[in-house]
Amino acid sequence: MYRKVVPLLVIGLVLAMVLGACAPKATPAPTQPPAAATEAPTQPPAPETKVLKIGILGPFSGPAARTGEEFKGSAQMALDEINWQVGNYKIEVVWIDSQSDPAKAAQAYEQAAVQDQIQAGVLNWHSSVAVSCMDVAAKYKIPHFFGFGATEVVNEKFASDPEKYSYWMIKGWPAPAKLSISYVQALEDAISKGIWKPAEKTVAIYGEDTDWGRSFGGAIKKQLQDAGWKVVAEEYFPIEQTEFYPILNKFKELNPALVAGTSTAAPVASAFIKQADEVGLKSLIIMDGLGWVGEWYQLTGKSSDYVLDQIPGWTTPEAKEFAEKFKARFGIEPSPSAAGLSYDGMHLFIEVLKNTLAEYGELNRETIYKWARENIHTGKWSYKNGIVMREYKYTPETIPDPIVGQGYYIFPVLQYFDGVGKVIFPPEWAEQELKPKP
Repeated sequence: MYRKVVPLLVIGLVLAMVLGACAPKATPAPTQPPAAATEAPTQPPAPETKVLKIGILGPFSGPAARTGEEFKGSAQMALDEINWQVGNYKIEVVWIDSQSDPAKAAQAYEQAAVQDQIQAGVLNWHSSVAVSCMDVAAKYKIPHFFGFGATEVVNEKFASDPEKYSYWMIKGWPAPAKLSISYVQALEDAISKGIWKPAEKTVAIYGEDTDWGRSFGGAIKKQLQDAGWKVVAEEYFPIEQTEFYPILNKFKELNPALVAGTSTAAPVASAFIKQADEVGLKSLIIMDGLGWVGEWYQLTGKSSDYVLDQIPGWTTPEAKEFAEKFKARFGIEPSPSAAGLSYDGMHLFIEVLKNTLAEYGELNRETIYKWARENIHTGKWSYKNGIVMREYKYTPETIPDPIVGQGYYIFPVLQYFDGVGKVIFPPEWAEQELKPKP
């Protein structure tokens, strides 16, 4: 039985395989092409966020620290307005404290260049600090903008090697002689009109023993001598000195018609004015810089009456709005000469960064320097949106100084009464005429 079944099974399997091989193959069902995926529009990748380190140089400690407060506040306000960012670059500030000392300032600047890797610098208060830091900026090729160091020593150093010292790109305060002449013109105008009748045209010159103090003293001395004045004394003192009775008693004995000088530190300037009143000095006094801090009248009181000074003012709605915001935020009274000018300087610098990025696509020492050299030093570009001056413009003939004159960079001459400065010169701006000291 088993013998018959097995062969039959084998035969059946063989036949099934043969028939299967001969049968026509089934046609596969047509496949549908996959539905086309909806493609999202391609977006260019967002530019990588980078960091740009800048150095802000100022007297954040020392005898002029009050000015440093105004620098810091105005810089913060300007950067807040752009959210501390230019394009895809976040701005990181390195605060460089000059301490009102040239050697310490140069050391701090070099540290910012080497360790912090700043790519540009902005602002500065003291002339002697500017002179020392120019070499550091040149050594590390750091373009520095709107330093207030006004002394003609900066201009002379710049002119001695323009390629090297052009990294001290532009000054935010012109050389003293370009501004101090207004004092002389105001005095001569009052004398010619018979408003002031000094017995003799005699003057005593004074000032802090710094590049700024000696530059201002030397400039106004020559200008007065050219106008027929006789210099009867010339005294310079350390920047931090606040004891002036010996100098002032000497001046009182000489009894000059005019005492003319300057100080960049509020405690020094106010002490000089108060002590001049105490010793009974009858001379008309020029204290260039008395109003460089907002609280000057709190420091001097009625002793400042009849004093002559030369500072800009809060003359536009934008300037007045800034002053109100500054005081509300920081609790101190801003000065147009410190907070106002430094705010303008920061915004000028920010516009330089924007223009550089638009032209070269990146921000670093090389591109910032190149754009400024090609556009600011040539006079092709100027900053016209300031709150203190109408226009900050530089030309090959004025560099590193701005153009000085009406419509550009100009300070009126003021005379103080009861804490208010009244413009006495130029005549087209005058609010009152000069009043002789009784």
